[in-house]
Parts: sequence; C-alpha cells; structure tokens
Amino acid sequence: MRVPSSIFLSVSLFTAETTAALYLSSTYRSAGDRAWQQLTLLFSLVPSVLVQLALIFFHRDLGRDRPFILLLHMLQFGPIVRCLEAFWTYGSVGRVEDPYVSITRKKQMPRRGRPEEVERQVGQAEGKLVTHRAAFARTAVMQAFLGSAPQLTLQLYICVLQRGVSVGRGTLMAISLLSIVYGALRCNILAIKIKYEEYQVTMSPSAYLCIFLWRSCEIASRVVVLVLFSSVLKIWVLPVVLANFLVFFLYPWILFWRTHSPFPQHIEKTLTHVKLSDPDLINKSQNWYRMVVYYMLRFIENASLLLIWYIYRTDFYEFMSAPLLMLELLLAYAACIFFMLIFYQTCHPCRRLFNSSMGQGFEDCCALLCLSCTSAESSHEPREELAPDDACYDIPSDGGGEAANGGGHNA
Repeated sequence: MRVPSSIFLSVSLFTAETTAALYLSSTYRSAGDRAWQQLTLLFSLVPSVLVQLALIFFHRDLGRDRPFILLLHMLQFGPIVRCLEAFWTYGSVGRVEDPYVSITRKKQMPRRGRPEEVERQVGQAEGKLVTHRAAFARTAVMQAFLGSAPQLTLQLYICVLQRGVSVGRGTLMAISLLSIVYGALRCNILAIKIKYEEYQVTMSPSAYLCIFLWRSCEIASRVVVLVLFSSVLKIWVLPVVLANFLVFFLYPWILFWRTHSPFPQHIEKTLTHVKLSDPDLINKSQNWYRMVVYYMLRFIENASLLLIWYIYRTDFYEFMSAPLLMLELLLAYAACIFFMLIFYQTCHPCRRLFNSSMGQGFEDCCALLCLSCTSAESSHEPREELAPDDACYDIPSDGGGEAANGGGHNA
C-alpha cells in the first residue's frame, strides 16, 4: 500500500497558500491598500470554504453523527484533520484484521498480445485511503482553478503596477503557481484514470516530471500574457476571459449532444456514483487532431494578445524590453508544447492503447490544412464557360445518363 504522500502535498499547498494570503492581506491593510486586501482575502477564503464543503460531501458527513468533524470544517481545519485521519488509517494497516474485503478486477497494459485481467483484494482500510485520495485529488483541482489562478493573476497585476515584488507577494505567487500546476497535474491523472478505468494505470516519475514542466510553462506564460494585456486594455480582458470560459464550458456538452447519448436514469439519492449510461461515450483512442487544433489556436491567441499589448503599451513599460519579453513568452509556450509531445510520445502510461501515433496525427492535420487551402485556391480560379454549340455535344444519351447516375450512386 502506497504512502498517502499526495494527500500531504495537497494539504501542505493549501495551508501554505492560505497562510501566505492572510499575511499579505495584513501588509496591504497596514499600507492602506484596502482594495488589494479585500481581493486577496476573497480569492483565499472563498475557495477554502468550497474545499471544506467538497470534503464533507465526498465523505458523506452530513448523514453521519460526527459533529466535531463538522465543527473543524467550519473552522477551516477540515483538510488538516482529513490528512491526519488518512495517515492514521495508513498506520493501522496490518495491525487490525479487516472484517470486510472486496475484490477488484483491473487489466494490465498489454505488452505482447491481449491484456490480462488481474484480481486484487482490497481491505476496508485501503478502501478508506482510496476515498481520501480521490477526495483530495478533486479538491486540489478546485483550489487550483478557483483560488490559486485568480490569486496569482491578481498579485502579478499588482507587481506590474507597483514595478516591484515584495517578499510576501513573491512567496504567495510562487505557492499559487505550484498549486495551479499541481491541480493541473491531478486533473491530467484523473482524466487518464477515468478514460482507462478498466486498466491498471501506473504513472512513472518521468511522466510526473513531463506533466509538471508542461503545465508550468503553459500556465506561467498564459498568466503573464493576460496580465500584460489587462494592464493596457482593462475592459477588453473581460470578453477574452468570458469567451474562453464559455468555450470550455459548452464544448463538452456539444460533444455529448453529438453522441445522442441519453442522460443516466435512476441515480441513487446518495450520489455514490454518477456515470453515463453509454459506456462507449468515452473514447479510448487519442484525438490528435483536436489537440493540435487546440494548441495552435491557443498559440495564435497568445501571440495576438501580446501584439495588441505591444501596440498599445505606454511609457510605463520603458523599464523592460518589450520584444525580448514577447519572444520569451512565446518560447515558454513552445516549450510547453515540447514537453507535452514528450509525455504523449514516451511517458504516457496507456500509450500502447493508442490507435495512431502523434506523428501520424500531426501529418493528418497538415494534410487536412493543405487540402483546405488547395480547395480554397481552386474555388477562386476563373472558370471557362462553354459556348452553346459546344455544350450540346456534351449531353449524354439516355443510356449514358443512367450509367453515370448509377455510378455516382454506387460511389
């Protein structure tokens, strides 16, 4: 049984970020910056409350007689208590015999031939640890994108306005960036485990390193681009963020609507599991075309926002080299794509199940783009019109017309 190190890391990041945010808000209050103080507290306390509610929901404490645990969650100490409970459960394994044992069946990754199904006994203590890990993995994603991402954007914006980085603000920014990267990493792992649920997925250290570098470059460059754009066009950043949010929110529902799969029925009232009724809805093959299009559009968007910032920048940015900064940000996003390619090509735990390689998918995308460009050019070319006398000779006979229609139908 593995040590619950991921739980300890999640709680450490949560505690460190909350503590750093509280300290920085006190310095803002001492300096008289009430607006920055209130926003810093908002981006720290609201995600903390959501994390407490999520942990209560995952562990179903509302239906159990545990008033002390609920009180600790109200005091925002829930993650710490859950972490101690997880390590206590891990330490008690082997000392007390589990009265209940369940059997799980997972397929191993195919090496030669078909995958083999392996049965494994899971005791009650290990089942509790699985619940703890699943709960903290999801709360880490919530903390990253609902708290750490806006917190990092806010503090970086303040640094740009004040042309300096204090110790407290730099510490909070570093912890927030680590929290976002860790949340994105957990999101990647959750997506892989959900997509290949029937397989025994094991992540290697190189896979963790590739995901960490991939997400670090992507998130850091993206946040800096948005902050620079918002510093010169404060109002227009809202439509950009809103458009991104709507696209990412509506896109999964559009895919679900195109599959014509019905919603699940007879869901248990306790919401112990919520699964779609069609198991084939989750495609096991990797969609390289969708990934290439996404990163291509994101790169174009970042380049466009940087170009707009470069055009509308003021004398306020004389202390930095604008072309060099733009080049560094674009190279950082290119590095993110590079580490992503390495992950999917060499470090993905389920790469043996891919129907096609990434190189083949990239070639298909390039071929599709070339085909669309060729068709667009041919549509603009002038067409020669036939004279009426020439046109009459091209009219086929009845038999030829039937053969042509039949051939077209068979094609």
